[in-house]
Parts: sequence; structure tokens; C-alpha cells
Amino acid sequence: MSGSRATLAAVESTVTDTSMTFAEAWATIGAAQKVGDGVPAYTRWVNRRAARVVAAAAVALGIGPNTVSFVSFGLSLAGLGALLALHTQNVLAGAIAAVLLALGYVLDSADGQVARLTGRSSKQGEWLDHVLDAARVPAIHVTVLLLATWSDSTLGVATAALFVPVVAAQFMSQILAGQLLQGQRRTTVHRWTPAGSTAKPATRSRRGTLQSVLLLPTDTGALCWVFLAWAWPPLFFALYALLFVINAGHTVASMRRRARDLARPTRQEVR
Repeated sequence: MSGSRATLAAVESTVTDTSMTFAEAWATIGAAQKVGDGVPAYTRWVNRRAARVVAAAAVALGIGPNTVSFVSFGLSLAGLGALLALHTQNVLAGAIAAVLLALGYVLDSADGQVARLTGRSSKQGEWLDHVLDAARVPAIHVTVLLLATWSDSTLGVATAALFVPVVAAQFMSQILAGQLLQGQRRTTVHRWTPAGSTAKPATRSRRGTLQSVLLLPTDTGALCWVFLAWAWPPLFFALYALLFVINAGHTVASMRRRARDLARPTRQEVR
């Protein structure tokens, strides 16, 4: 187990007291941060840090993880609702939507940290988080579809209509593959790996940083802030289409990788 995972496990097993000050919660979260290598840039360097502040404040105020999840979802819906209601006031509508969506994303990252800090991690909380995400992300693209229809943007309509099934398939792929691989790891045939084949930590770190930067267009944060471009709808739809092309390519590559992982033989399959 890596150092960060060991620390995280220790926090989850020992932290059960919900009466913590902001400083105590802040210090505890700082000792149990997830590994950042390969995580899209905005999530890694902006959203997680902001979520740390929110999580520490929530714990200090006695706010539970499920409440944080619902507030996160509510902020996202409020941003989309404001965009639809004020869509003719382009600059204002885009700014409100971007800010509220970004805040919703911050809280979406904070709920899990609150759960771990208060010893309230549960399957129910994980389920709730996934259900809300499964509703939130398609709702963003359905909103864009409505905007594109009202704006008579053929590019926007086509892109949003394609974006919905792509994000749904990507979400299902990640969730289901994670569950299947978890079971497969318990039964996978372990093959010999030559000594010295593991990359050096420094090399992995550099590659992880580069990967984070390259994955920025696939970051949820990028999708949130692209709504600032609603100040000029043609620019917004062009950027939105660019995000779709990159995300679609990433989804295909991710699914191919998952398919290869799941195709590896297990003990039951070996004769």
C-alpha cells in the first residue's frame, strides 16, 4: 500500500469524532490527500484544494456528507436554471452558470472528504454520490441542447445530442469496470514481472503532471467554466464542440483500456 493510501486508511479507521475545529479538520485532510498523478489539471490543482477548505468548514460546522452532496447538486441545478431563465442576458447568464456549476463541483469533491473525516463513509453515501452525478452531468448537456435549439445552432444541437450518450456511456464504463475489476483482482493470475521494470517515482511524477495537463479538456471543471463563453454564443458552441471531440476520443481510449483489463484471464478461466 502506498504512503498516501496507508494514511487515508488510517484516517478512515480512526476518525470517528465529528466535533473537530476547522484547523483540526484541515490538518487531518492534508495528511490524507489522494494521489494526484494523472488526475485532470483543474480537479488536481484547483478543485481538490478548494474542496479541502469546504470539507474542513463543513466538519467544523457539523454538516454531514449527504447534506454536502445535496447542496452540491442544488447549486448545479441552480446554475442551469439561471442559465435557462436568463439566457438572453448572455454575459450575466454565463457568469452565474459557470460560478454555480464550479461551486457545485467543489462540493461534489468535498462530500467524500467530510465522510472520511467524520467516520461516516458508507455504501449509501457512495451510492448517493453516483446517483446525483448520473443526473447532474446529462442535465448540463440537456440544458445546452435547449439553448442550442432556442439559438438555432445546428452545431450546438448536434453536439449536445451526441454528448449525452457519450457521458452516460463513459460513466457506466467507469463504474461498472471498477466493480468488475475489483472482483477480478481477487482472482487474477499473477504473472512474473522482471525486476527493475517499474518506473522510477520521479519519472512517474513527471508523466503524471503532463497527463494532468493534457487531460484538462476532459475535466469537469473545464466544462463548468466554458459557460463563461456564453457571452458570445457562437464562441460557446465552438468551444463546446471542441470539448466534445476531445472527450469522445478520450472515452473511446478509456473504454478500450478497460476492455483489455477485463479481458485478462482469472483463475477460473485458466485450464
